Amino acid sequence: MKKRFNSTGVCVSRKYYMVDISKKIEQIKKLIDNEFYFTINRPRQYGKTTTLNEINNRLKDVYLVINISFEGIGDIVFEEEKSFCNKFLKLIIKDLAFVDKEESNRLENLSREINDIEELSEIITKFVEKAKKEVVLIIDEVDKSSNNQLFLSFLGMLRNKYLGREVGKDFTFKSVILAGVYDVKSLKLKIRNKEEAKYNSPWNIAVDFNVDMSFSPKEIATMLNEYAIENSLSMDIDKLSEEIHFFTDGYPFLVSRLCQIVDEKIYELDKGPWESEDIQKAVKIILEEKNTLFDSLIKNLENNKEFYDYIEDIIVNGNDKGFNSYNPIIEIGSTYGYFKNKNGKVSISNKIFGEIIYNYMISKLENNYNNIEEYNFKEAFIKKDGGLNIEKILKRFQHFMKEQYSSKDSEFIEHHGRLLFLAFIKPIINGTGFDFKEVQVSEEKRLDVVITYNKFKYIIEMKIWRGLKYHEKGIEQLCDYLNIHDLNVGYLLVFDFNKNKEFKEERSNINGKDIFQVYV
Repeated sequence: MKKRFNSTGVCVSRKYYMVDISKKIEQIKKLIDNEFYFTINRPRQYGKTTTLNEINNRLKDVYLVINISFEGIGDIVFEEEKSFCNKFLKLIIKDLAFVDKEESNRLENLSREINDIEELSEIITKFVEKAKKEVVLIIDEVDKSSNNQLFLSFLGMLRNKYLGREVGKDFTFKSVILAGVYDVKSLKLKIRNKEEAKYNSPWNIAVDFNVDMSFSPKEIATMLNEYAIENSLSMDIDKLSEEIHFFTDGYPFLVSRLCQIVDEKIYELDKGPWESEDIQKAVKIILEEKNTLFDSLIKNLENNKEFYDYIEDIIVNGNDKGFNSYNPIIEIGSTYGYFKNKNGKVSISNKIFGEIIYNYMISKLENNYNNIEEYNFKEAFIKKDGGLNIEKILKRFQHFMKEQYSSKDSEFIEHHGRLLFLAFIKPIINGTGFDFKEVQVSEEKRLDVVITYNKFKYIIEMKIWRGLKYHEKGIEQLCDYLNIHDLNVGYLLVFDFNKNKEFKEERSNINGKDIFQVYV
């Protein structure tokens, strides 16, 4: 059976190309060897289940590993202790049947129709005391039950047994690993009877889980290298890995999905060596997909206006926010994998998420347009060599702004002007071109747009006029940015909100760079 890339469900090495996460597994094994209890809380589709499977494979010769999940067992199970305790034991017995039939039968003989968590604790004690090996318990999808008193009681039982074991007065699991989106240790738990909120979880015995589960460029390279060898391809693995990491920041699902798109869509019929341009093509394709990860992102934006406005202020207006994990909005963004801590500031976790958000915000803004299609007719901006006439695009946008928006719209433009320009160029570059945006935190609130169109690259910087001093400094920064991209021509779109502003254009040569500027 030929291997392929996988972006759904658990990954297994016999069927799929996989990133080598052995170093991460070794870090986790050390926690287990030291008898720690901990929670692997990471966003959806972040490789938790695959990691748990790899942990299981790594430990099975040393420990008796029980690997169960609360996914799909029904809500009614969590309504009373008796049903939960008996279901919990059945899950363990079923899993052990595939691991050690003898131990599975022993636990089944110990088990009976129990009534409460105290009796469950007694069975765990008897089972672990006589087990052939030390027992490790892994529970995936614990979020299923984390909002009720029963779950608190279950965690409390595990905690009491852990403390009893420490002083030689109980037998229990060597290590317990809970996996889910939320950190059970600090989760706000809703109590079913009194409808009150608790923040103090009995899981305070757990240690922090600090293993970085994102993929580094070197780790991504291990998967690409396996693919290249199996398909007899000579590829610049390091360059491709860096390119994939640039767009994904190592988010496991996004890494796997981009590779899957290149293999199954771009090189569907004729396998060939990958190029950096293929990764960009794959990014374009994934941005047009509907999947559960993106659906969840849009839903969270749409259902929380404060969250929406917070993100817009970062990625559109260029306002930096200090990273404080106690801030409820930052906590939401971090829990779902949308935010990361970048030098003490809140940043969108990867460029693909950023582009999804930009595209969604642009689409919502379209309801405010007035005859924009009369100004941005695509064929008017394509040069004979297949490139884009960026100067003409900027002049046309200036013309659009001058005719369609008056001084009374200044508040709207100050808040939405950059999104408006992104909407203006979107139909021009769609199909052939690709663009991504980078917020540059500065006094002028810069937003740089990098456009690739055919084999051409262009950089357009958007900023707000804050005075000549900041303007000159900003141009120097643009020149430095052009150097990074090995370009000699740059474009500047300046939003000027002074009452006596001019709709003008300028051309200047700074540090050997040709800078074309348009003011709106």
